[in-house]
Order: sequence, then structure tokens, then C-alpha cells
Amino acid sequence: MSRFAAMITLSISPFRERPMRLISRSLLVAAAMTLPLAATVQGQSDSPYQSHLKARQGFMSIVSFNIATLGGMARGNIAYDAEAAQTAADNIAAIAGVDTSPFWPEGSDNGALGDRTRALPVIWENPEGFGEAWTGFRTAATGMAEVAGGGLAALRGGIGPLGNSCGNCHEDFRQSID
Repeated sequence: MSRFAAMITLSISPFRERPMRLISRSLLVAAAMTLPLAATVQGQSDSPYQSHLKARQGFMSIVSFNIATLGGMARGNIAYDAEAAQTAADNIAAIAGVDTSPFWPEGSDNGALGDRTRALPVIWENPEGFGEAWTGFRTAATGMAEVAGGGLAALRGGIGPLGNSCGNCHEDFRQSID
């Protein structure tokens, strides 16, 4: 395993089991686990790394969709619903445990691929820093899963660290939109 892959390889950590969500979480994890396979299979493509970019962007879309639910509740734009909050947080924690290293082959940055990706070359120049940022996201996601269904105040307490973990990685490793 490359040094880069070792830094971002993550395992799903245990968090509160919720029997009613076990099937949906299992399906989410199963679906997310197929993303690395899709990324490693080079299909017919007009450009190199197209499947890798799609896998990365799909992963981020799943995270973003669920964070939007939690953020909307935290800001008061969406009525707090303990079950919906817990489901969104469990989804994020589950997908945060997926090994995404196949999504990030060297040469799939915006320096090489232009505007098809916002991934900066520093990801491969500083794999330790990228791995630390990814671990911070995983930790914050697990923390959110532990509190999201416990009330609006608990959700608001967990959304800051989760949002900060996303922002820290994006600030250092993703090209900003100017």
C-alpha cells in the first residue's frame, strides 16, 4: 500500500447501534463500498481518471446531502426531527469510514486535469496532512452520530466540529471558487 493510501485508509468505527437504521445504514455502506470498485475499473472514458473523479464527487455529494439536513436543522431552516437528524448523522459516519484511497490516484489533480476537478496537487505532496484532515472529518462525523438524535442543542454542538473538519480540508486541499 502506498504511503498516500495508508494515510487516508479508514475503517468504520463503531458508534451507537440503532436497530431501525441498521438496514438502511448497511445498504448505504454497501453502496458506498462499491464506489472504490467503480473507481478502480477503467471504463470507456474520454479522459483519464474520469471514473475516479465521478467516485470522489459522488462521495462528496452523499456527504453534502446529509450535512445539508443537519445544517438546516442547526440554523432553524428545517424543523428539528430527531430521527431524520440521526439518520443523516449515521449516514455521514458510515460513509466517512469508506476507504477512498482508490478515488485519489496521483495525477488526478486540477494541475493535471484542469477544471474537471478542484483537488489541489498538495494532496499528493502532503499526504500526511491530507490524511490528518480526513481523520478529523471521520472523528467529527462519528461525534455527530453520537449526538444528533439527542436534541437540537446536541446537534448544534456537533455541527461546528463537523463543518470545521470539512472546511479545514477544503481550505488546504481544494481549489476555491473565485
